[in-house]
Amino acid sequence: MVSLLSQSQNSLKAHNSDKLTRIRHTCAHIMAMSVQRIFPGTKIAIGPVTDTGFYYDFDCPVSITPDDLGKIEIEMKGIIKANLPIIREEVERAEIRGEIVELNEPYKLEILEHIPASEIITRYLIGTPETGNSEASLFATEIQLGDQYWWDLCAGPHIDFTGEIDADAFKLLNVAGAYWQGDQTKPQLQRIYGTAWQTKVELEAFIQQTEAALLRDHRKLGQELNLFSIQEAAGGGLVFWHPKGATTRYIIEDYWRKAHLKSGYELLYTPHIANLDLWKTSGHFDFYQESMFDSIDVENQAYQIKPMNCPFHVLTYKNKLHSYRELPLRWAELGTVYRYERSGSLHGLMRVRGFTQDDAHIFCLPDQIADEILGVLELTERILSDFGFKQYEVNLSTRPHKFVGTDHVWELATTALEQALNTKGWNYTVDAGGGAFYGPKIDIKIQDAIGRMWQCSTIQVDFNLPERFDMEYIANDGSRQRPIMIHRAIFGSLERFFGILIENYAGDFPLWLAPVQVRLLPVSDDFREYAKSVANNLKKNGFRVELDSSGERLGKQIRVAELEKIPVVIVIGKQEVKNQTLSVRTRQNGDLGVMSFNEIVSYLQTVQSQH
Repeated sequence: MVSLLSQSQNSLKAHNSDKLTRIRHTCAHIMAMSVQRIFPGTKIAIGPVTDTGFYYDFDCPVSITPDDLGKIEIEMKGIIKANLPIIREEVERAEIRGEIVELNEPYKLEILEHIPASEIITRYLIGTPETGNSEASLFATEIQLGDQYWWDLCAGPHIDFTGEIDADAFKLLNVAGAYWQGDQTKPQLQRIYGTAWQTKVELEAFIQQTEAALLRDHRKLGQELNLFSIQEAAGGGLVFWHPKGATTRYIIEDYWRKAHLKSGYELLYTPHIANLDLWKTSGHFDFYQESMFDSIDVENQAYQIKPMNCPFHVLTYKNKLHSYRELPLRWAELGTVYRYERSGSLHGLMRVRGFTQDDAHIFCLPDQIADEILGVLELTERILSDFGFKQYEVNLSTRPHKFVGTDHVWELATTALEQALNTKGWNYTVDAGGGAFYGPKIDIKIQDAIGRMWQCSTIQVDFNLPERFDMEYIANDGSRQRPIMIHRAIFGSLERFFGILIENYAGDFPLWLAPVQVRLLPVSDDFREYAKSVANNLKKNGFRVELDSSGERLGKQIRVAELEKIPVVIVIGKQEVKNQTLSVRTRQNGDLGVMSFNEIVSYLQTVQSQH
């Protein structure tokens, strides 16, 4: 039985709590208030909560540097110490617009103009005009700009008083650039990131985790281990898999295909491009256009490089009329898709413009949903466990306010998802109303070696595409009915999953995933022929082997192998050649001593089979 996380098992999982969300949101406002006090003339933009903290964007007349963060923190602690009230206030559009114009806050004004006329407009105040001056003496700072009254347009939520924040449980992290609304044609702002927790202990745990994460950064390790690169000459967000990275990718793909074939899936290959009309039929052109690359002209027809694999699988289904006896159909594809991302949002392998999804679609009868979902959960657990991930967070998202499909089919699908999760024995959180408009879904996050959670697997019921594409099957009474369509991905994408693997293992892959499993180190050229013979025989036994041909001294060869995180190193010198033996060292178990060729083969086979 897989171990599912609870708050008691991982204090950092408290980021899901409503209290912590409120603390972080209020910290963002306190930071913005502090920045405007320290840097007169600063205009504020947006300040949302993140998974681990908060940030705020500023249009500041001077450059804010990392050296300024300590000064801002002192100001924030003064505001916290003052225990000022935080007040939610509903305001009239015309009145608040006048205040914003008077304050000369152009970004607030633009935000106001985008709030629909039907919505209530709210702002949150820190302090009040009536009591602000009386609080000024409570601030432990040299910078005073009049009363302690500050506000921003905000939907909330917040805590009730600034003093509810532990002044030792927040920290400002760094300063970065950010375009207003992520648009490179708009002003570049300065973004300050921070983190906040309920206790100092949680903050210290987060800082420790962050420091560990820096050492595991997949971008750094990807370069050091020569796994992949992003070649700016080719364009941002496009991944070049180097031989070692490509080797591990091949291993992942081969494992994935075999696991799916064993679980009753059939494999598909579909094109990378299609007529634009297909994307109009699917709805992607209307609802997803901002994430699609521009179409291209082919013989006076518009073609679109694919952002999704789903419509191609639907067309494959519609190639013939199916009988209920054929369902369920389980079709899987490692399909490469292309999505437009702004250059500022690109991040190593985690956020790219071209990536390969481990996509699969199941077409089934309504009464088959629960069994099919359970089958997906079983397969997901088996695959993720084999890659070393055994602790999950599971989330079930249900029907939103706006949706397609009937109440009956939504209830049927949601009940089926709940039934599958309960049968599996997994704890899960319900996100009421958080489903997509076209169906309920299950999201699975995995925990890595240092306690971070990564969104990975998704299982999504879809009532939309079968309707849009007029999908049908012949029911047992001879009528034509709509099949249920289930989207699912286990890795999410190969690129992102590989990035997670690199960071989870800190580049020190287990033997079965390592691009190079064994490296032979001849003490001198006199022993190279025997080393070559051993290398060739290990390759014949299916192992990935390299022979160090650098000619360096043994100590240097060992250090290089350690830096490259080679799982098994075999040293070959005079005694090894004389006795036809091997001197074996491993990263996991240290020096294994002298072994025969058959013994090392048996050892490698045993370790490799343990995943």
